[in-house]
Amino acid sequence: MGPAHGVRAAALGLALFASAGGTRATAAPAGLAGYQGAWVLGGRDCAEVYSSAGKGTSFKTPLDIFAPAFIVSGNRLRTPMASCRIKSVRPVSDRQRLVLDCANVVAVNEVRVLLALGPNGTLKRYYGDQDPTGVEYRRCSSP
Repeated sequence: MGPAHGVRAAALGLALFASAGGTRATAAPAGLAGYQGAWVLGGRDCAEVYSSAGKGTSFKTPLDIFAPAFIVSGNRLRTPMASCRIKSVRPVSDRQRLVLDCANVVAVNEVRVLLALGPNGTLKRYYGDQDPTGVEYRRCSSP
């Protein structure tokens, strides 16, 4: 077995590895570990929005496009109407600023979100740096 054959074998192995993992969610960046899972606005019932199917939680069908809910899996965040790639996570005071690349059936755009994990397993979304209260979400499932 010559050097050229070894290089081809290594390249084939890398290609197979890349294609096998290409459809799987990527690992969560360190700043996202606590956000993984399905979330719903406080006061809403998880069963109204989500269904559990085999490998995890998904939005129920028929889809409620107005459901105040989202799923974080790896470096992806999905709502009933959009799919986003989480580009970065940066601390801002006691919160985290997530920069997302989101796409829906109409547009693709960058979205900035301020989140903070609560001590009781909740999550708060803030509408800006000056928002003192935020909106509370609760976790329906973990990955």
